[in-house]
Amino acid sequence: MGARIRAIEYYFPEKRITNQDLSEEFPDYDFSKFEFKIGISSRYVADADETALDLAEKACLKLFQRVDKTEIDYVLYCTQSPEYIMPSTACILQDRLALSKTVGAFDFNLGCSGYTYGLSMAKAFIESGQANHVLLVTTDTYSKYINKKDRSNRAIFGDAASATVISSSTENGIHKFKFGTDGKGYNKLIIKNGGTRFSVDKDPEERLYGRGNIYTENDLYMNGPEIFRFTSTVVPPFIEGVLAFNEVSKEEVGQFIFHQANAHMLKVMRERLLLPSSKFYIDLRDGGNTVSSTIPIALKNYCNKDLIEGKTSVLVAGFGVGLSWSAGLIEVDKNV
Repeated sequence: MGARIRAIEYYFPEKRITNQDLSEEFPDYDFSKFEFKIGISSRYVADADETALDLAEKACLKLFQRVDKTEIDYVLYCTQSPEYIMPSTACILQDRLALSKTVGAFDFNLGCSGYTYGLSMAKAFIESGQANHVLLVTTDTYSKYINKKDRSNRAIFGDAASATVISSSTENGIHKFKFGTDGKGYNKLIIKNGGTRFSVDKDPEERLYGRGNIYTENDLYMNGPEIFRFTSTVVPPFIEGVLAFNEVSKEEVGQFIFHQANAHMLKVMRERLLLPSSKFYIDLRDGGNTVSSTIPIALKNYCNKDLIEGKTSVLVAGFGVGLSWSAGLIEVDKNV
């Protein structure tokens, strides 16, 4: 028995913020240069009363227009924007979607590597005989964690959700995955306050970082240069190892779809891997960095809009907050 990706859908909130909108808030910054280098022209943000769970529900409802929800027997819910500290948001989603009470459901807290971790877990549940049709959901609303004066993170991150069904199959479409973790880098992308170590500060001190960005320790903080150094040095050789693990060459892989962090970072990794641009997908102009949802969004768009052949192999790779990274080889078709 094998496993394959059967269908993917995604959902953006209705509120769209363009670079022109941000330029009106930050008139001293040239967003045309930002768009040229980083590759983002717009992003979507959830309303004040709209949560990551709301986005996830809408992505799943889109998916169920094509997939019979009664087949679902497991829910994997990836988020860093939980509805509550407890209970697990996956349990609430099960009720909202009116899924069977026999399904398994749990959350896992991962960001940019979440989708690739989720694919590997779904494969394991299926191949071990514990499930036949796994619903993998990714959803994040980082906009709720970003300080309004933090121009850089507001420009980079967007909110979104994705829903993927992975099903058992006689033809295996999810191959081998590898993983990496470096917890020493935990503070490179972090929301310090609000957990059990540090409570929310009712009167937080504003801090300056980068080129005029402001945040507090209640907000999301990203050390951009350190994250770039990590991805550009660790990820390329790791991808070489994933290729060897799957016993394929770069030439045999149809497409490479990495976490859509920003276009500049992706270009550097592509060049270090000596890959042609035609085999390295970049798809973040409309939507930005949606954290755990960037890979399924890009994968869906590639298959529906750019995949010429009926079926191809794709190397998917996620990397970021944690520090955490993972990658693996999958096969997809135009109708995913």
